[in-house]
Amino acid sequence: MSDLPPSKLRLFKPPFWSTGMDCFGPFCVRTGRRTEKRWGILFKCQTTRCLHLDLLTSLDVDSFLMALRRFISRRGQPYEILCDQGSNFRGAVRELKEAFQSLTNELQVKLENQQIKFKFNPPQAPHFGGSWEREIRSVKTALRVVLGSQTVSEEVLRTVLTEVEGVLNSKPLGYTSSNVTDLDPITPNLLLMGRRDSSLPQVIYANTELLGRRSWRHSQVLADQFWTSFIRHYLPGQQLRQKWNRENPNLNDSAVVLVIDSQLPRASWPIGRVVRLLPGQDGCVRVAEIAIKGKTYVRPVAKLIKLPQIDE
Repeated sequence: MSDLPPSKLRLFKPPFWSTGMDCFGPFCVRTGRRTEKRWGILFKCQTTRCLHLDLLTSLDVDSFLMALRRFISRRGQPYEILCDQGSNFRGAVRELKEAFQSLTNELQVKLENQQIKFKFNPPQAPHFGGSWEREIRSVKTALRVVLGSQTVSEEVLRTVLTEVEGVLNSKPLGYTSSNVTDLDPITPNLLLMGRRDSSLPQVIYANTELLGRRSWRHSQVLADQFWTSFIRHYLPGQQLRQKWNRENPNLNDSAVVLVIDSQLPRASWPIGRVVRLLPGQDGCVRVAEIAIKGKTYVRPVAKLIKLPQIDE
């Protein structure tokens, strides 16, 4: 495993200067007599671990760009955004570049330094965004337990997501002492707002309110259930795990490899040849370009199996 990337070491920078981003869902919401789907989007600061959750009406480019504008208006403009190869993310970058090129030359010169840098992870490499993928897993697991098969209104779902954001941003970033005289630990909320937890006093309602008509009480019961599930599923997983602690030799140019692809039908074994290595800053190769049947693909080394060389 390599050293920490520069995005996690943005010292003396505001929160969300380097941001990881991904979508999750879908969730069913009730709109009148119809049932529609909504998706969540998560922005995570790579340095301070602050989170920002929002709701998407679809997974198209327009919905993502509006969510990005809401995020920038509330949290400030990030310097860089790290994400996967989603079609909505790719399309948004293309849309922003076209909008920038349509400006006059004077505006382009003035706004050149204010462009957001999008850094895309290699295809089929979710472990490259493990810091925010782990948060998404925690949110999805807890919400799946809380919501289950019930359908709530969009306003209730948005309220629950916002309260979930407050719960995740209130977790301590370091060791929590059992001595009441010790200082309170630093939390993402403290870095965001400059003060301790500013949430409203908790209101506890019985689970029977899930069947009531009061949306406010319904959202509070869901938030309490999320907290219970969050403690049960997330906190026990915060143990140090030993992974990728042994150095392996890098791939060689023109090496023959077997590509692991879970989306292919069974009994399909794509075999290709390494045409270019993409080493990291420490010299270790974690991404490579593979040529398969005349086409070139970028794949992480974790999804490649080097085949033994046959002596001619």
